[in-house]
Amino acid sequence: MIRAAQPADLPAIAALHTRARATYYQGHIPEQAYLGDAELHRTREGWSRAIARDAAEGEVLCAEQDGELTGVAAFRTRDGETTLTQLHVDPVHWRRGTGAALHAACLDAWRRAGIRRVRLEVYEHNLRAQAFYATQGWLADPSAPRSGTHRTLWLQVGRVPAPSGE
Repeated sequence: MIRAAQPADLPAIAALHTRARATYYQGHIPEQAYLGDAELHRTREGWSRAIARDAAEGEVLCAEQDGELTGVAAFRTRDGETTLTQLHVDPVHWRRGTGAALHAACLDAWRRAGIRRVRLEVYEHNLRAQAFYATQGWLADPSAPRSGTHRTLWLQVGRVPAPSGE
């Protein structure tokens, strides 16, 4: 089930975010940078702000199975540009369709809002995520400057055909 995040989800979202990031940062950056107290506080604060955001500005969506949070996605529109800021699946739930379901829910929201182009940044060593985004239609912009250790990808959001009435 995909649903809107609620403030009560904050502890579970922050914990899932931390577990997911640890899988792709481990061995690439110092552990303190993704598991240190300051980073855990920053993660919690960031998700708290995202959940409290006005719906016109963005959304946080949760994937849930049998009452357990299995994934989370967040996007934001600022200055006319929409960014998929986060999409994390709990590592114990990888390869079960959770990421694809979250992505599809984001696409639905973007289409409803009339959003036609979305960007994201993906960690250069997170090859699993890059492969996932490629299967979803995201493309690298070779002319876009790198954002530190992240690659910028773009998605052209297609229109959903109107029902034919048949």
